[in-house]
This record gives sequence, C-alpha cells and structure tokens, in this order.
Amino acid sequence: MRILTNAVLALSLAAGCQAQAITVFACEPEWASLTRTLLPEANVHTATTHLQDPHHIEARPSLIAQLRRADFAICTGAELEAGWLPMLQDRAGNPKVQLGRPAMFFAAEHVELIDPFKGTITPFSGDVHVNGNPHFHADPRRVLQVAKALALTLGNLFPEKKLLVDQNLNKFEFEMGDKILTWEKQSRALKGRTVITQHATFGYLWSWLGLKPVADLEPKPGMPPTANHLDKVLALAKTQQPIGIIVAQHHDPKPGRWLAGSMGMKSRLLILPGTVMDEQPGGIVRWFDQVITQLSSLAK
Repeated sequence: MRILTNAVLALSLAAGCQAQAITVFACEPEWASLTRTLLPEANVHTATTHLQDPHHIEARPSLIAQLRRADFAICTGAELEAGWLPMLQDRAGNPKVQLGRPAMFFAAEHVELIDPFKGTITPFSGDVHVNGNPHFHADPRRVLQVAKALALTLGNLFPEKKLLVDQNLNKFEFEMGDKILTWEKQSRALKGRTVITQHATFGYLWSWLGLKPVADLEPKPGMPPTANHLDKVLALAKTQQPIGIIVAQHHDPKPGRWLAGSMGMKSRLLILPGTVMDEQPGGIVRWFDQVITQLSSLAK
C-alpha cells in the first residue's frame, strides 16, 4: 500500500509539474532556441524550419491549434510574418497572444534595424520591409539584445521562473561574449572582401564581419532570378572578384550553381542554413560556429 501511495504521489507531482510548464509558440527556429536557452523546461512549438522561407508560411490547422494553446508567443516582427501571423492570431482566438498584449513578443522591437525600404511599395516590390531588414538574428550582438529583453519579459509574465531565466541569461551572455571575440578573430581575413548573395538573409552578418555584397541573385527581394538578371550579375561579378557565392538553404540553389559554374567557382559556392537547425538550448551558438567556420574557409 505504501509503495502504491508513493507511486500515486510521484505521478501527481509529475502531472503538476507538467501542468505548470509554459507553452510557447515561436515563429522562427532562432527564437525557439533562444527561448529554450533561457527557459529549458518550456514546451516550445516552432512554426518554421531552416528549410522554409519565413515570409511565406501556410496558416495550417496545426499551427492554429498550437497558437491557441500558447501562453506566450515570440516572433521576429518587422513585417517578416505579415503574410501569415495575423491570420493565425485571428483563427486561434487566443487573447494572450494578440497584438499589444504582453505575451506577444516581437524581437524587432528591441534592436535597431538596417536598410529600411524607401519608396512606394507595390505588388511588384517583392519582400521589402519599411522598417528595415528583419533578418537580424544573423548578428550575435543583436541576439544578445533580444535575449535581455526576452528575459525581462518572461520574468515579468512568469515571476516564478524569473530566477531561473536570469541565471540562464547570465550564462548565455557570458558564452556569447566570449564567442563573439572568437568569431571576430576567426573571420578577420574576410573584412573588406566581396561576395555574391541571394536575398538579404545574411545582411546583418555581412555588416558585422565587414564583408561587401556586390550583387544579389534576386532581381528584387523574394523574386526568382531571371536569365537576363543572372547575365548582368555574371558580368558584374567578373569585375569584382568575389571570394564566394552565398545562398541560404531555403532558397533555390540552381541560380547560384549556374553562376558558380560560369565563373569557375564551384568550390566557392556556400549553401548555408539561414537560421538554426538545432532548436535546443545553445542552438544559436552552434549555428554561428558553423556559419563562421564555413565563411572563413573562403578567405584561404
């Protein structure tokens, strides 16, 4: 009887702990990883993967159900999810994660953005953003800024988790501080060198490391490369002597492969994950490790 009682008590405690777990909806893998870094016990659902373009996501029933059950949601903002998140919010009907609510966290509100779009937006403008490039997760310094703001928000919303979140934030800040120095030293030879890119996925990375993108495989952001445009990129590239052609994994690699073959640079085509593949705690650090190592190989 005592063994049975203890077993029932253990199951009750486990159920209680599970009931207290915070359910989080993350729009992108980088924010899922960051959330787990600060709050490993959170139950995190991610809307996208590193193989998907975060601009264009279908509002699937499974995502609606996940957002409906969420206690907290974290997204990039800066119009990155403008084509699908409002529909999810409307259909989920969860008052906690509507615009303006404390549990609806937009990372872009806590960093300075680069390259705001100037001009009139039309249906033919492509994936442009009035407030600036939303792919700031490619700058570890901005990731740290988001981490601080996220920790503060989580601590305010879930005060019983504040001590744990603050402790994990301190660990993350210390690790990232050391890593940033290592990455900057590792990539020093890249500064001032030129590259051909596709989209602005790594725009903040280029700015941080001092790389100079001289041409984009896309004629307009988010629009497929045309033969005429690629001919122009090829002509320009021959005068710029780029050290590499960089394409994110969620983009079509064919235009990059054609350009690399036409320039005799097949070994210098890098197809990199546009964001973290490993959404577990520390996944952002491991992603930067991979990307910096591969980029640094181009300087040799």
